[in-house]
Amino acid sequence: MARIVTDYSAMRGAGTGTTIWRAVSRSPEESISPDGVMDLMWFRDRFVVAGPDTRTMVAATRPGEATWGLQFAPGVAHALLGVPADELTDRRVELADLVRLPRDLTSPVEYDVPTALEQVFVALWARADPDRATLRLAASLDRAARAGLTVGETARLHGVAERSLRRLSGTLFGYGPKTLMQIHRFQRAMRLANAGTTLAEAAATAGYADQSHFIRETRRLTGQTPSELTTT
Repeated sequence: MARIVTDYSAMRGAGTGTTIWRAVSRSPEESISPDGVMDLMWFRDRFVVAGPDTRTMVAATRPGEATWGLQFAPGVAHALLGVPADELTDRRVELADLVRLPRDLTSPVEYDVPTALEQVFVALWARADPDRATLRLAASLDRAARAGLTVGETARLHGVAERSLRRLSGTLFGYGPKTLMQIHRFQRAMRLANAGTTLAEAAATAGYADQSHFIRETRRLTGQTPSELTTT
């Protein structure tokens, strides 16, 4: 989950190896740009599933308020929750509305939220027992999107029809392979821009046709230009 106005840190979970993040708001509103992943969050004393975003989401927060999250690997949210990802697109849904958890996992102690997130993840994994082949396929589709492959190239690489690929991508990621590729490209370009690379160089390295293409797509996804989003 890419966060624009916040203090953000991430680490590897000690028990699961998943990415655990913590974000502390610095303003009454927090802007969250699309990043192609789904998260399990602990926010205001509730477990919340953050669905895949197609546009910047703005959340009402309080300065100094902390949100914790566990980032699901490609395809894992669908496998653990039993819900097609496209049913959660651009939504935030309480975990309790999707699955039933053991009572001792519903209220983590504030100072040990990372452990609680991992415990919930392990409990969901044990219950769902995900199909490893499907998760490997999801990871491969995600790598193809990050590499900038077209829908046709990705379909041929995985030996499926383009229509089947779009349907599968919606189930696993919440949107089609073209949108997934565009979001990953945007994120890569923004990482470069935030590291000090010029917008023209960031656009070229990430795979945009030119800087104008980068600006148009960023505005479509976020409502802002890359210059407005950079933190450097």
